[in-house]
Amino acid sequence: MPEIRNYTINFGPQHPAAHGVLRLVLEMDGEVIERADPHVGLLHRGTEKLAEDKPYNHSVPYMDRLDYVSMMCNEHGYVSAIEKLLGVEPPERALYIRTLFDEVTRILNHLMWLGAHGLDIGAMTMFLYCFREREDLMDAYEAVSGARLHSAYYRVGGVYRDLPDAMPRFERKHLKDPSEAKALNRNREGSLIDFLDDFADRFPGLVDEYETLLTDNRIWKQRTVGIGVVAPERALQLGFSGPMLRGSGFEWDLRKKQPYAAYDRVDFDVPVGVNGDSYDRYLVRVEEMRQSARIMKQCCQWLRDNPGPVMVDDHKIAPPPRGEMKADMEALIHHFKLFTEGYCTPVGEVYSAVEAPKGEFGIYIVSDGSNKPYRLKIRAPGFPHLAAMDEMAKGHMLADVVAIIGTMDIVFGEIDR
Repeated sequence: MPEIRNYTINFGPQHPAAHGVLRLVLEMDGEVIERADPHVGLLHRGTEKLAEDKPYNHSVPYMDRLDYVSMMCNEHGYVSAIEKLLGVEPPERALYIRTLFDEVTRILNHLMWLGAHGLDIGAMTMFLYCFREREDLMDAYEAVSGARLHSAYYRVGGVYRDLPDAMPRFERKHLKDPSEAKALNRNREGSLIDFLDDFADRFPGLVDEYETLLTDNRIWKQRTVGIGVVAPERALQLGFSGPMLRGSGFEWDLRKKQPYAAYDRVDFDVPVGVNGDSYDRYLVRVEEMRQSARIMKQCCQWLRDNPGPVMVDDHKIAPPPRGEMKADMEALIHHFKLFTEGYCTPVGEVYSAVEAPKGEFGIYIVSDGSNKPYRLKIRAPGFPHLAAMDEMAKGHMLADVVAIIGTMDIVFGEIDR
C-alpha cells in the first residue's frame, strides 16, 4: 500500500470582498476537510491606532471604512460611545432618523450578502435582483449625506442635517427614451421620507421574488441545508452574534435586549432559526429584511408627523449653522475650534454596542480627559465568526467551504482593522 497522507492546499480568494485579504490553508483528506486555517492579511489599516491620534470628531469617517457594507451602523456605535462619555442626549428626531437609516443599512448589507452568497453557490440572477434594490437605497444615502458609500452622516449629538425635501431624479438627457424618465421618477416626486416610505411598501414583494428563486430551490437547499451547523450553546461559547447566533436558535438582538436610538418605540419581531445551519441563517436574514421594512414604515410616519431639531444646541459639540458662522465672530470661533481641536471628554471608560447587520458592533473607549481617545478598541462582529472557520468546516467537502464563508457574511475591513 502506498503511504496515504493528508495534503495541504491554499484556497481562495472566493468571496467578492476577499481578494488578497483571506488565504485559507486547508488540510485535506481526499476532498474532505480535516483542518481549515484562515490567514488574514493585506488590508490592515490600523483604524484603532489612527483614531487614538486624532480628535474624536475626526474619526467618524474611519468607521464607514470598517465594514464598508454597514456604514451608518458602524458610525452609530462610535458616536453613541462618545455621547455616553459626554452625557449628551441627541434630539428625538435624530434618534428616529438614526433608527431609519440603521434599517436602510441593514437591508443594504443583507442584499449585498444575498447577492454575493447566491453568486458563490451558483445563483447568478440573485446578484442582479439584489443590486437593483441596493441602487434605490444608495440614492437615499446620497440624498442625505452627499456620498453613496462612506457617508459620515451620524455626528456626536445627532445627525449632520435633516432629511431633504426632494430626491435626486433621473434626467431625460441620460435616457434613450425620454418617456422612461417619468416612469423612473414616479416615486421620486416627493421628499426622501416619501421615497423611503414607498420603498418600504414595495420591498416585501421583492423579497418574495428572492424567495421564489431560492427558498424551495433544491440546488440551493442541497448546498446549504446541514452545512456549517453550530449548536446554540457552542455559538454562544464562540462569541457569535447577530444572524449567526439567531440562526442557531438563540433569540438575542440588542435592539430588543438593550434598546438604543428609537428601537424601544417601534414594533418588530426577531426571527430565530432552528437547526443552526447555513439554510437557517439564510432564512433569518431574509426575514430580517422584511422586519427592517416594517421599522422603516413606522419611522417614516413618525418623522413626517414630528418636525424638530436633529442636533444638540451646544456649540462646544455641534457646529453652529453655516449662515450664523459666516456672520457672527463668536460662531466662527466655535466652528474653528470644534473642527481643529474638537472637545475634551471626562476621564473614564465606556463601551457602546449596536446591533449591526452582521452582529454586535461595539466600541470601547478609554478617555484620559484629552480631546482624543487614550485607547480605542473595536469589537467587530465578523472576527469571532471567522475564528470559528475551522470548527464549522471540519468534515465538510471542499465545495462547502464556499457556502460556509458566504453564510458568515464576512467583510474584511472590520476583521483586519
